[in-house]
Amino acid sequence: MWALLSLAVGSFGIGMTEFVVMGLLPDIAADLLPEVWAANPEQAIAQAGWLISLYALGVVIGAPTIAGSVARFPRHRVMIVLALALAIFNALTFILPTFELVAASRLLAGLPHGAYFGIGALVAADVMGPGNRAKGVAFVLTGLTLANVVGVPLGTYLGQQVGWRSAFMVVAAIFAAATVLIGLFVPAHPGEPGRTFLQELGVFKSGQVWLALAVGSIGFGGFFAVYSYVAPVVTEVTGSAEWVVPIVLVLMGIGMTIGNLVGGHLADVSLRRTLIGGFIALIVVLALLALTAQWLWAFGFFVFATGFVAAGLSPTIQTRLMDVAGDNQSIAAALNHSALNIGNSMGALLGGAVIALGWGYVAPAWVGVMLAVGGLAVAMLSLASDRRVQPVTA
Repeated sequence: MWALLSLAVGSFGIGMTEFVVMGLLPDIAADLLPEVWAANPEQAIAQAGWLISLYALGVVIGAPTIAGSVARFPRHRVMIVLALALAIFNALTFILPTFELVAASRLLAGLPHGAYFGIGALVAADVMGPGNRAKGVAFVLTGLTLANVVGVPLGTYLGQQVGWRSAFMVVAAIFAAATVLIGLFVPAHPGEPGRTFLQELGVFKSGQVWLALAVGSIGFGGFFAVYSYVAPVVTEVTGSAEWVVPIVLVLMGIGMTIGNLVGGHLADVSLRRTLIGGFIALIVVLALLALTAQWLWAFGFFVFATGFVAAGLSPTIQTRLMDVAGDNQSIAAALNHSALNIGNSMGALLGGAVIALGWGYVAPAWVGVMLAVGGLAVAMLSLASDRRVQPVTA
């Protein structure tokens, strides 16, 4: 248990570094892009959204390359190195002075993200045993979802009061603590000494793997299109004060924490029904959020519901990808986070684009609906083709 909790500290840090930017976008834009902010705040916020997309790009690049390269090494040692790298790269975000350098640090900070979660998920799944793999994956993800209950709102509040950089100082300290805890409590866990990077890349020969990746990257883009621009919706659409933003983020985090645990359980019962039902629910919730965003109470409720449904899909998609990956488990577990962060990048970019076009801060929610519809379509295609290839019991 202490081993899994140690890994969860690192996933808490990842959740905080990935999502705290979203609550601080106006502060970051005003500080790093003062001329653009003075001329057009909407344009400055949209440009600051690139920090979200660059972090996501780092995950997309780093997950397969790092996970595939280290598959042969002992997993407990790999986890220590990854946690240390996360501490260093987030410290750079805290220190570096300009938008361009901060953007580079966000790209670097994203590189270890997917490998950390992917390899950590394999350790957790092995500990939990057969029939409970999705629960093991969900346990590792619990740190990330709890970050959205505690870390992101507190980091957002701290950043608003003291300066946005202070949030990343806290993040770097969390990863430093995770490095120590993993070294102390995660037992020796062998890798796959015979595996090579080229062998791991064999996972891309499977059409089902590509479909599973598309499910996460397209479908999860709907969630990130909304999450990336929560702060301006709260302040500009509902007309609420800035201090309300962390409260709304707490609601999102509570929904994600509960949804992650429920989704892990449901995926072990029936992955097929959880995947399809989850996307249908996400489409409905995002549409209702868009229609009622002008009322703070409604926006808060549907933000909670969005977090619940999206987080319930996360261990489901992760388990689906591991199911279709065959012997390439190390890279497959990490690739899920590449897929989700393609969704992160896509959602943030498309959401920022419709804002920059002057369509308003609610427009990203409708972008989210369309992306969730796309995710549902690909999921149905993947499961239908899987049914033709082999019998399915779930």
